[in-house]
Amino acid sequence: MIINPTLPSLLKKVPSKYSLVIGTAKRARQISQGSPKLTNKKVESDVTTAVIEIDEGKVVLQ
Repeated sequence: MIINPTLPSLLKKVPSKYSLVIGTAKRARQISQGSPKLTNKKVESDVTTAVIEIDEGKVVLQ
């Protein structure tokens, strides 16, 4: 199984791995509560959707 996006590519877009975890969790919670998805990719998991949005630059973590 290939996991995309990869962790090293995600870590280039965020200040730390801890902010990646917290930011992904917050965004996944927003999606599960009805916030519109910012990506066109079809995935079943809200967490995966959040990670893809971060990778695409549609969600910026500080």
